[in-house]
Amino acid sequence: MEPPCGQSIVKCEKQKDDGRMETQKRKQNEKEKAERRMKIVAGLGSVDEYIPYVQEGADELFCGYVPYNWIKKYGTVLPLNRREVLAYNVQLGSFSELEILSAMIRKYRKPVHIAMNSLYYIPEQYEDIADIVKQCMKIGFDSFILADPALILYLRQKGISCKIHLSGEVGEMNREAIKVFQEMGIDRIIFHRKNTVASMRQMIEAVNAEKLKFEAFALNELCQFTGAFCNSIHCDEMGYLCRTTYWGDAEMEERMERVRKRTLEIEEQQYLCGKSGCALCALPQLEAAGITHLKLVGRGNYVEDMIRDIRNLKAALGVLEENQREEKETGRYIDQLDKKIFAGQPCGNNCIYNPGQFL
Repeated sequence: MEPPCGQSIVKCEKQKDDGRMETQKRKQNEKEKAERRMKIVAGLGSVDEYIPYVQEGADELFCGYVPYNWIKKYGTVLPLNRREVLAYNVQLGSFSELEILSAMIRKYRKPVHIAMNSLYYIPEQYEDIADIVKQCMKIGFDSFILADPALILYLRQKGISCKIHLSGEVGEMNREAIKVFQEMGIDRIIFHRKNTVASMRQMIEAVNAEKLKFEAFALNELCQFTGAFCNSIHCDEMGYLCRTTYWGDAEMEERMERVRKRTLEIEEQQYLCGKSGCALCALPQLEAAGITHLKLVGRGNYVEDMIRDIRNLKAALGVLEENQREEKETGRYIDQLDKKIFAGQPCGNNCIYNPGQFL
């Protein structure tokens, strides 16, 4: 059969090779671009939530796991993680649930990190925790969110080579602290809510960022406390201390009154993105600072609300990517965010990162 337009067979084959190379190059570029995009890390309260959260766009998830033997031995006074409540939609409570979750992970390829992030433990608990970690690793869980430096050292001394994400419950972070934790083999730093975007950027730039990932809070559960110095019990019976007003100044009383009125208005609505804490406006600055992962808090929240949060965070990342591709100004990003996420309605005004502290 004659080649088209009288071309030689060699020339036709070259064009095919060039086309294949161009396709491979485009796919590689798309893969690298996807890897650079900030990933969504969503809180998981039960096994039932894994599939819908993944289907809506969660790249990774995190959950709590508290075995019955732990509760029998220590109760909730000496908790395994910072969500002391044992409700069905907050913690996983049996190894069989972990096995089911492990099977889901093998199918959907979206990892789940297990939180064991209490601020400290009594000496006899370290061995028990090490046993729990090893049991989890046997069925495929290899990353754990930890806050107690002594626990990190204990696991390393026992030769347990799990991946460790440094919890946002750890105390004040700076570049020297990060270097110390790097020596312990930390894989990821989760910055707490009090860090400004500027301070996170400075810390990331000051360390060997190629070997670390960095996670920042993006939606929900704004808190006026620093986790490392908070002794509140995190359960509904104690009220919503974490949802009180956050930013303080000389006009605190007036601002608290405005927040109270706004909160009442919001509570009348079934759903409002970011009503308990939001950093969507700060996504361009967070990405520029070197943040690789975005934390979507919500263990125990309504599943429907979490699904909407994942959709909205994914949509905001899409808007950000579109603006970067077209080299639009940040102001255009905010305008499009208002249209696509908030539909022209006011947001909850609960900024995790004070807009005046972005830079």
